[in-house]
Amino acid sequence: MTGENPGAAMRYKEVVGMARGSAENLRAWELARADEIERQLAEAHAAVAAATERESKAGERAARWWKMALHNVSRLTFVDSSEEPQAVTTARPQYLERYLEEVKPSYQELVQAVLSLGWRAKR
Repeated sequence: MTGENPGAAMRYKEVVGMARGSAENLRAWELARADEIERQLAEAHAAVAAATERESKAGERAARWWKMALHNVSRLTFVDSSEEPQAVTTARPQYLERYLEEVKPSYQELVQAVLSLGWRAKR
């Protein structure tokens, strides 16, 4: 490089320095992105665990309502209650509480209907 243009050597050093700086910036960005992905992954795992817990509790609640309903209709010989209800795969998870809130009034209507049938049968 003795006989070459000193400006070219300076330009070469400048380009190498910029490349080194860019590599460091890229590494810092990749590390930050990896941390962000790890955080998102942890949040997703927590959300899945919470949804699984909600699903389990909703299943237990539905089973309790079903057993109570079976008890109420067990004296009615014309009601076949051998089949347990199954989860509806098209139900929207965000409406879970709304669905569960609809069970109690329906159950109460069932109880009233059974009581009404019993009262008429006694006449």
